[in-house]
Amino acid sequence: MSRPAPGSDRDGAAPASSAAGAGGVAGTATTAGAPGTPASARPASASPPAPGLVNIANALTVVRLALVPVFVYFLVSGGTSDRALAFVAFALASVTDLLDGELARRRGLITDFGKIADPIADKALTGSALITLSVLGELAWWVTCIIVVRELAVTALRFWVIRHGVIAASRGGKLKTMLQIVAISLYVLPWHVTLLREIVMGAALVVTVVTGVDYTARAIRLRRAVH
Repeated sequence: MSRPAPGSDRDGAAPASSAAGAGGVAGTATTAGAPGTPASARPASASPPAPGLVNIANALTVVRLALVPVFVYFLVSGGTSDRALAFVAFALASVTDLLDGELARRRGLITDFGKIADPIADKALTGSALITLSVLGELAWWVTCIIVVRELAVTALRFWVIRHGVIAASRGGKLKTMLQIVAISLYVLPWHVTLLREIVMGAALVVTVVTGVDYTARAIRLRRAVH
């Protein structure tokens, strides 16, 4: 939509004196983008409609939540085929994690439900995987505790500052997510790749802690900036 011409009032109509000088007849003001159309007939500007609750981004988030118990079931079953199915469930859930946020931003599908459900689904997937692996004796509990506490703390910080602004995801945060997904996948696979999975999990742990400290600092700065 074209902006009102300079000198027009807040409704977009030019003052009568200006219209008379421009067209010779007062009261026949026209819009800048549509000659000959009375200003009173121009449609009022309106904000785009808010996205509905039912959309592809929210659907992917719900699918991720639904896959969590499926993943845990196959992981604790113990057989080789069950571990392979657990890996498939975790991989599918991880793909939805990568897609839903991107789709929401690109298509304007950001909703209050998505803001709340997306981080919950993320933490449910990661937390259930780490806790189950520790229960099975395949991952040290101290590793699980550090990662889970960091994720819960960052989620709490996100809700703490959400009324004042949104902290954009950093490159470190994206790297953290990718490392966690790869590390957990290596632990879930039925084949033993002990050294590789420990190296990747160690890298994920370091990046998780560093990005947690960075997120905390940015959240505090944001809160201070609005007070």
